[in-house]
Amino acid sequence: MTRPAITPDHQAPPSGRPPLMPEQRRMPGRTPAAGRGADPARWPDVARLPAAGPARTAVAAHLVGRALKRLPLEVRDGTGTDAATGPRPDITLHDPDAFFQRIGHAGLIGFGESYMAGEWDSDDLPGLLTVLATHVDELVPAPLRGLRPLWVSHRPGRDRNTRRGARENIHRHYDLSNDLFAAFLDPTLTYSSAVFTAFPARYEDLPAAQHRKIDRLLDLAHVTDGTELLEIGTGWGELALRAAARGARVTTLTLSAEQAALARARIDAAGLGDRVEVRLCDYRDVEGRYDAVVSVEMIEAVGAEYWPSYFAALRAALHPGGRVALQAITMGHRQMLNTAATHTWISKYVFPGGLIPSRRAITEHAAAAGLRTESDMGFAEHYAQTLRLWRERFTANQATVAELGFDTVFQRLWDFYLAYSEAGFRSRYLDVRQIVLTDGTFR
Repeated sequence: MTRPAITPDHQAPPSGRPPLMPEQRRMPGRTPAAGRGADPARWPDVARLPAAGPARTAVAAHLVGRALKRLPLEVRDGTGTDAATGPRPDITLHDPDAFFQRIGHAGLIGFGESYMAGEWDSDDLPGLLTVLATHVDELVPAPLRGLRPLWVSHRPGRDRNTRRGARENIHRHYDLSNDLFAAFLDPTLTYSSAVFTAFPARYEDLPAAQHRKIDRLLDLAHVTDGTELLEIGTGWGELALRAAARGARVTTLTLSAEQAALARARIDAAGLGDRVEVRLCDYRDVEGRYDAVVSVEMIEAVGAEYWPSYFAALRAALHPGGRVALQAITMGHRQMLNTAATHTWISKYVFPGGLIPSRRAITEHAAAAGLRTESDMGFAEHYAQTLRLWRERFTANQATVAELGFDTVFQRLWDFYLAYSEAGFRSRYLDVRQIVLTDGTFR
């Protein structure tokens, strides 16, 4: 992934804090309330409670409160007087009124913002979120599910992945700080699921597990000495390094200037600069043809509107008989359709413009572009382990994260994001797959 040049609206503040996302800029007229000291200029929807009507708040309190009591959870009131009664995940409501008011106003976005505000906690956040993800269809009674549009909002138009929009969306996540990502990733700086040999995985296992994942993709793409390889989504360069070490000539594309700079430095330090070219380039502007194309967890950032363009670009970049190896996070097709037009907590705070595809969507869009699926293998449990290790390291390095200028609200945001993602894979609401596509011809 890559970033655009920094524009005046997105220059880092003098404090060294990361640039503000649009949702973090000042929004006047909100009622002062919660947020535990959150900066209202940076976190307007966290620092101030929404103006949710009492009826919506009461409905949320009734439905959510009843659902929480039915699930295998410990629900505590935050006074410290209600001790746990078993090994079940817990949710401790420090400010129930604010918690239900936020959910009444914005549904699951409010649920996440309430955590960012410190209005609730859990001793086992991934476990709690796994229970919720497993029982997601039970949280609202069936007769009321048709009212879902009243609690969700549409994705803002600014998040569309036009060429300019894609650069901005990548900038808002991947250009937060290379040092931030280094604070929880392993030394390979690989920001995608690893493949382990045994569970439970340990942090020391991560570098080898990431190389195992990369090598499997390169094998699936038939990358060997002399292969002309296109990589869409550079990350910090580890796959390009592994491919070049095999003797491949690699062109790798990103929209993140910070990732590109560090990837080039790592490639030069390895003495492989003559074999790898890092380009700040949109996938839609690819020129030339290649023996193989590899793209790791990049399709999630494309957006459904542009999936036809993405698969057309893959097909156009491939020599006859070549192979495409994708690693992609997937969700069920019905869940994808429900999510596609919805502004979610993840799209608001973590991955603007992103959408996780279904396996069906990948197969259909690939076929429309003239590509057929040769193999498709899932390994969700490996991503759950990867995310657990990232979150444990992020928690252990909170002092470092704070020194980089990321405040408590951001730290809770990132903690929730990593736990939320782990829960998605633990519950099998999400999967991650390695998929091989070909044009149906053979050399």
